[in-house]
Amino acid sequence: MVSTAAPPLAVTGIGLVTPAGIGTEASWRGVLAANPTAAHDPALTGLPIELACRVPGYDPRRHLGGRQPWRHDRATQFARTAAREALADARLDPADRQPDRLAVVLGSAAGGIGSYEQAVGALAAGGASALSPLALPAYLPNMAAGQLALDLDARGPVLHTATACASGAGALWIAALLLAAGACDIAVAGGSDAMVTRACVAAFARMGALSRNRDPAIASRPFDAGRDGFVIGEGAAVLVLERLPDAIARHAPVHALLLGWGSATDAHHAVAPHPEARGLEAALRQALAVAGAEPHEVGHVNAHGTGTMLNDRAEARLIARLLGQGKPCSVTSAKGVLGHTMGAAGAIEAALTALTVEHRIVPATAGHRTPDADTGLLDLVTGVPRRQRIDLAVSTSAGFGGHNVALAFAPPP
Repeated sequence: MVSTAAPPLAVTGIGLVTPAGIGTEASWRGVLAANPTAAHDPALTGLPIELACRVPGYDPRRHLGGRQPWRHDRATQFARTAAREALADARLDPADRQPDRLAVVLGSAAGGIGSYEQAVGALAAGGASALSPLALPAYLPNMAAGQLALDLDARGPVLHTATACASGAGALWIAALLLAAGACDIAVAGGSDAMVTRACVAAFARMGALSRNRDPAIASRPFDAGRDGFVIGEGAAVLVLERLPDAIARHAPVHALLLGWGSATDAHHAVAPHPEARGLEAALRQALAVAGAEPHEVGHVNAHGTGTMLNDRAEARLIARLLGQGKPCSVTSAKGVLGHTMGAAGAIEAALTALTVEHRIVPATAGHRTPDADTGLLDLVTGVPRRQRIDLAVSTSAGFGGHNVALAFAPPP
């Protein structure tokens, strides 16, 4: 492998809003407990699928405060809450930074889809006068990133990524490129989505992507022989990234190092992954090249692991083929607990990977009971968390359209 090694980046702040809890501590504790969060959702009553993984007890008035926090879409609310925690965790006051050297990159698969559906309903029921003047900025996809820029007075690059379920990971990939290129000094990056809406769930159900299992405990079962689709979820993750020397200079806490990043596309099918995970393999090889590492050095994979038949098969084959040739490489998927948080998933799972290498503990894959011929090739962590020293871990993400991102993490120095 030709090394294109880049200077390491430090993950100095993490903020999480997930179905396992609000805040990084609650989310990490919930993922380690491996208790599925899927439950019957009253808002989905009457649809073919009524299970979802909701963020419990989220109230923008309590978790955001300020003037009329409810005027923003739920996805924007999640992003702002996660960003506040990430900045506090990084001990970073944006007022102490040069505004034009602060970047924001946020990914989302559907932006303010909940606000959009509400606006369409209001228009149909009451005409144009029934629409709120705030309807458009509530549902524009870029507005979460724009709102974070307002919150932080960030005047550097402020970008939105929309690469389906790879959006949050793609945002981190772009943030890493900006930092490596010297386009910013600090990047606040991640993903947020709130797609538990009737239209989204009905559409996913019609295409057969959602699990039809009515038992919440095993509806989301990544890499299991009986898997039949994902459970839709919601949430957000925001990470603060800095060049390592800058983080050390300001005595910032460092959760993990982001050593490598890669992105590639299948160019195979609108929604199905390439059967041999062609794009994901290219992204993984890119990430390892940037990290200056070889495949056999990877000790852990936080897999995309959706619980769909095609994704898990292709991903399992790739991990076994590319990363399973050296020492055992542990594998986990957080979607057994959190469901599929859509555009937020890649950022949430990147945050969990950073916590895994920091704390030397791999969460178990909830819902998994029986492997099949392909998933049985993996050293899948099940049942209880596994204590493991990890020198190099990767987080993989994929999305409709054939988008793939891989991120490589190492423990803090």
